[in-house]
Amino acid sequence: MATATTDNILDVTLLEPRQKHPTIFARFDALDQGECFTIHNDHDPKPLYYQLLGERGNSFNWEYLEQGPEWWKVRISKHSAGESKETLGQIAAKDIRKAQVFKKYGLDFCCGGKKTLDQACAEKGLDVLAVERELQQTDHLAASTRPIPYQDWSSDFLADYIVNTHHSYVKRVLPDIRHYAAKVQRVHGGRHPELNTIQPLVEALANELSSHLVKEEQILFPYIKELVAVKNQMDGLTASRFGSIENPVHMMEHEHDTAGSILEQIRQLTDNYALPEDACASYDLLYRMLSEFEDDLHLHVHLENNILFPAAIELEKSLLN
Repeated sequence: MATATTDNILDVTLLEPRQKHPTIFARFDALDQGECFTIHNDHDPKPLYYQLLGERGNSFNWEYLEQGPEWWKVRISKHSAGESKETLGQIAAKDIRKAQVFKKYGLDFCCGGKKTLDQACAEKGLDVLAVERELQQTDHLAASTRPIPYQDWSSDFLADYIVNTHHSYVKRVLPDIRHYAAKVQRVHGGRHPELNTIQPLVEALANELSSHLVKEEQILFPYIKELVAVKNQMDGLTASRFGSIENPVHMMEHEHDTAGSILEQIRQLTDNYALPEDACASYDLLYRMLSEFEDDLHLHVHLENNILFPAAIELEKSLLN
């Protein structure tokens, strides 16, 4: 006689329908923290995911191992003590390729990177399992697409990289965006009134970022480099002008939120940078520059909010304890 359970595998197709979910729940409840089992089914067990989430909360991980057409295999693991689901920022920090999935679904992994995938999908009415499947697929990409290991870099090196790559980009491109925003508004603002709102938003973005970059380059980043130097026993830690590093970090994160909100407003006003039929070359150039600028800012903010700042906070704590 066939058995539904072999080692850590539960073949759900061998169970009577009324026994399926109770058996799975009993099997899950019997797991010790950190243990897992795999269910085999002949259809997508997505309803089980939502029932398990509703009745057991954020206590498990759900990973598709096979997705049809004949078999669906899902590994269900119980969280270890103190373990919780990763945030969007933490997921992107481990593998920046996953940020493309977040972008596809409009999930903010930089400014809104402290939300879990469940929370972010719930807010947007998205199917979290569909998003998780696409995230898992990025793990099978070719080695040639291996992500840049930002998280492995020292904080002083990462700070320099941000300045040389992203700060320099902002300084180089933003004046051109301001110029074309004013030009396109002047020529097309009568027929496309949204441009009359976009142009001052671009000016607000420029003002926000110009002062923001100065504060990072002259105050926060030098202090982060000092922390690294102290760790490497190259110098002694001097008292900062701002108390704990968490104070300027919170200010920078707030300014990141402001810049991100401005670009989100622009994206909504332009219907995702969709050009009207009468758009000229300058119109097209403006929208392309704004879209590219937003992409760069997302990565820029991600590197700071989700990698550099947490590492610097932990480093300061370790040196002061």
